[in-house]
Amino acid sequence: MRMNKMNRMLLWVVAVLVVILLILVVWQIFFGKSSYYAVYMRTGDLYFGKLIRFPSFGLKNVYTLQVTQDSQNPVRVQKFADVFWGPEDYLKINKEEVVWYTKLKSEGQLSQLIATNPNLVPQQTQQQVQQQQAPVEQNNSGAVKE
Repeated sequence: MRMNKMNRMLLWVVAVLVVILLILVVWQIFFGKSSYYAVYMRTGDLYFGKLIRFPSFGLKNVYTLQVTQDSQNPVRVQKFADVFWGPEDYLKINKEEVVWYTKLKSEGQLSQLIATNPNLVPQQTQQQVQQQQAPVEQNNSGAVKE
């Protein structure tokens, strides 16, 4: 008889924990606004992305800075997954190597750039792609017009 009480109590504890976990997941999905963070490493590298704390510390949707030869724009933001060696769009970070990290304002220039152009396609190329995707119409004379 005592074992049955113990089993029921254990079942209740497990049920309560499952309900709490479900509430946390639903809260994160519907109400947890996913923000971008800047993470500065001891190596001097600076990464931007959505911060992940579980199961390990890291970033997803990662961007980094790239030095260019252009004197007017010596630094540009690059999508981490687009570097020549082809990493995944996730960066696991050793928290002991982090100097600082901070949440980026949603109305900041970098957050706005990522929100409007997440793949960082140059504006000129982006306009060309949109023009190519525009439907081609024919007028009554049979001539094609765009």
